[in-house]
Amino acid sequence: MKKTMGPPPPGVTPSQMIDARIEEAGEWRGDLLAQARRLILASDPAIVEEWKWGGPVWSCGGVLCTGEVYKTAVKLTFVKGASVPDPAGLFNASLAGGTRRAIDLPQGARIDEAAFMALIRAAVAVNAAGKAR
Repeated sequence: MKKTMGPPPPGVTPSQMIDARIEEAGEWRGDLLAQARRLILASDPAIVEEWKWGGPVWSCGGVLCTGEVYKTAVKLTFVKGASVPDPAGLFNASLAGGTRRAIDLPQGARIDEAAFMALIRAAVAVNAAGKAR
């Protein structure tokens, strides 16, 4: 899978870059990334897509999470994940970090849509609370 690094070229939107990453990822990885993207964007109308650090980024009042594609998993890293309530226990990676938390989705993983969207909304709230200080 070819990695597209750097900012989008002139005339190419971040959403188009994410479309290309989903296509490059292929089969199950692309399907999981596309599903996560759909749920993230449906969680709050203020969420925007960006292309940073060579991959998809979703933001609302600050970065919410990144989407990375690896050989064995799709990883969604929440930059302020340690501050985000996760009553459903979706975070399953980067649990020892001081700030970040992640969700690793291996082949065959199923996303609990309601719990995932609640997690995204909680991350939006964490960003909003940080801005209000």
